[in-house]
Amino acid sequence: MSWLSNLTPPGIKNMFKREDDSGSDSLWHKCKNCGEMIFHRDLESNQRVCPSCGHHMSFSVTERFSALFDHGKFETIDLPETPVDPLKFKDERRYTDRLKDAKRKTGAEDAMSVAVGCVDGSQTVAACQNFAFMGGSMGAALGEAFLKAVEEACRRRIGLVVFTASGGARMQEGILSLMQMPRTTIGIQMLREAGLPFIVVLTHPTTGGVTASYAMLGDVHIAEPGALIGFAGPRVIEQTIREKLPEGFQRSEFLQEKGMVDLVVHRHELPKTIAQLIRVLTKDGLAHDNASGTDQDAAAATAEAVGAPANDAPVAIDKAAE
Repeated sequence: MSWLSNLTPPGIKNMFKREDDSGSDSLWHKCKNCGEMIFHRDLESNQRVCPSCGHHMSFSVTERFSALFDHGKFETIDLPETPVDPLKFKDERRYTDRLKDAKRKTGAEDAMSVAVGCVDGSQTVAACQNFAFMGGSMGAALGEAFLKAVEEACRRRIGLVVFTASGGARMQEGILSLMQMPRTTIGIQMLREAGLPFIVVLTHPTTGGVTASYAMLGDVHIAEPGALIGFAGPRVIEQTIREKLPEGFQRSEFLQEKGMVDLVVHRHELPKTIAQLIRVLTKDGLAHDNASGTDQDAAAATAEAVGAPANDAPVAIDKAAE
């Protein structure tokens, strides 16, 4: 708290309190990248992207779904219940207490939510990780949520988009957490056998067991600008190899140069890009009657950027499904 805050009378402070529960009591937000002071309302209207430097800040699940789906309309999917704290884990605190705090803080049951709606007219299932819920860590509940998203996509015969944001496996669930890596991989195989597209959007940060499983098994990998993506963090790697890492190591742009990421896309352009990819990767999308010549050209350009010939995509998917 600054010296000015200490001198400000409580009555004046209350006038500038926010009405939401975002965790900040200030009308202004300081960009961690450039230091710019941004009015909260302007930041939210800009999808939490700094208007000065373009830094992409954390995005809640509700904000993510509202920005992705047409007119902000979507249907949330009920997720299966899972046993709570099967290992009776306790470190400095009980795991059950940590879960209660995370649920109270986020209003979510666990670290992944699933919804269905239209993205530029194409019905799509989306699953989104919530980094605010125990660092978006992957446990049994997240595994069940992912498989539910897969089942919903297969049932409706539509594509699946997953937004990743995670520190990795949830240590409080031990081997049960690690089991979700092969389980989610099996889910992706179900999508491939059904001939349905699986698009991954890597957001900051995506690390650990999530990176080592479903985050890197998409048909197309999109990343938000500046996102940290990798297995171990850069500090751990530097301490292990005792060498200085290259500038920008494990960031979206660096990984795109090395071929690990297909596209780096600004948050404002994600819905359009995802819609174009869905049209390229599905026969129904390519036959979309409402797609203008410009849209089709853009879709073809997007396909070329990720190395997928637009005209051949449906044929390849059909062969994979046979």
